[in-house]
Amino acid sequence: MPRNAITPPGALPPAVPLSPGIRRGGIVQVAGQVAVDPATGELVGDTVAEQTRACLRNVFAVLDAAGASEEDIVMLRVYLTDVAHFGEMNAAYAELLSAPFPARTTVYVGLPPGLLVEIDALAVVE
Repeated sequence: MPRNAITPPGALPPAVPLSPGIRRGGIVQVAGQVAVDPATGELVGDTVAEQTRACLRNVFAVLDAAGASEEDIVMLRVYLTDVAHFGEMNAAYAELLSAPFPARTTVYVGLPPGLLVEIDALAVVE
């Protein structure tokens, strides 16, 4: 079974050696998505809520390009730069995801300047 790279239409190619997503059979792994407009490379949003929404829109775009959707997500990993941002991220996250919510892990990391959140996803497509 081949491993297929997934890049949403209109997205700039990654500046680093990775694929925005990989599909192998029914499994789709979405690389960490940050709050950057995929067409322009510009930062989207100054708040954790705005950046969380932008990250999830980017995750959904990769899933869509792979033939998957939000309902296929089984796991999300959220990377935050500050513990104090958890509540704001969680509220924005809940706006864009539907119940039953995917499993999730949230960790605190360092990200490049201006980036407050990064999100990756694992989806299973039947």
